[in-house]
Amino acid sequence: MATRYWSVSLPVRTSASSLWNRLQDAISKHSFDTPLYRFNIPNLRVGTLDSLLSLSDDLQKSNSFVEGVTHKIRRQIEDLEKASGVETSALTVDGVPVDSYLTRFVWDEAKFPTMSPLREIVDSIHHQVSKIEDDLKVRIAEYNNVRSQLNAINRKQSGSLAVRDLSNLVKPEDIIASEHLVTLLAIVPKYSQKDWLSSYETLTSYVVPRSSKKLHEDNEYALYTVTLFHRVADNFRTNARERGFQIRDFEYSSEAQESRKEELEKLMRDQETFRSTLLQWCYTSYGEVFSSWMHFCAVRVFAESILRYGLPPSFLACVLAPSIKSEKKVRSILEGLCDSTNSAFWKSEDDAGGMAGLGGDADAHPYVCFTINLV
Repeated sequence: MATRYWSVSLPVRTSASSLWNRLQDAISKHSFDTPLYRFNIPNLRVGTLDSLLSLSDDLQKSNSFVEGVTHKIRRQIEDLEKASGVETSALTVDGVPVDSYLTRFVWDEAKFPTMSPLREIVDSIHHQVSKIEDDLKVRIAEYNNVRSQLNAINRKQSGSLAVRDLSNLVKPEDIIASEHLVTLLAIVPKYSQKDWLSSYETLTSYVVPRSSKKLHEDNEYALYTVTLFHRVADNFRTNARERGFQIRDFEYSSEAQESRKEELEKLMRDQETFRSTLLQWCYTSYGEVFSSWMHFCAVRVFAESILRYGLPPSFLACVLAPSIKSEKKVRSILEGLCDSTNSAFWKSEDDAGGMAGLGGDADAHPYVCFTINLV
């Protein structure tokens, strides 16, 4: 699939079919690697010259917005597919691959009546795409909220012993909790384990001898238990901290552990549901936005062609997909099919600056040309 197309219009001096044949012959002879298609733009309602000039001022900005939303949805699809581990799907418009939809474009009269003023069509496209973008933001926010909650839990499960949740590392039999005795959990730097084992019994009075047991170890720390009397627990914490040992607050609860497990499972289900729903919505919405974008491109080519070539509308619109190496040759072909005096005018650096950009492009050519980047 080509990823970069040109939407082009050429002025018709005799007949559109004759010009089309000449263009086909020139492309096939001199740039055979450039696909060429007719861009079927209907006879739209021109309106007044003032309204057309006013509209042309907004076309580039509106095009950037619609194109931006199209690419935003496509990138979201790519991210969701990657996260889901599903095979990348070809994007479509009502089941038609997007490149085929572009190269075989047919105006949707039911959606955008050709008798409507151009401004009304453009505003309608902008409004529809804006609604889809707003919906996208809401759906992404919902999905990211669940992801953030799940990531926070995972960080607690996978971080170092100094910060992670310890509930899945401690068993009921590791903890002594009675009227007089309490078991504390100590986070000991790996390089200080010998120091801990030789000193914990003397950090305060009333520590149960040989009560420390290692439960877990990671790259930085080791998790130890120590049992002592309730009344000296605060003093033990203070003295342990001075020696570089961290005492983690922990209270074993089977109910709390089960609740955390259920919360994690629910968030995992919610994340998958949101991801699947968002992905399906993006597939559908991409087709809608892409279709709107192509209708907008048709309006843009039509409006620019009227401003460039005058009334009545007499131009040939087409879509090309030139390679980088063929671009210069294709432009030469297109220029050669334009009126020679007109071409000379557009080549003039002094004059081109004043006329370039009626439709918003910086490039000045004697023909209308806009770039359509599919990715």
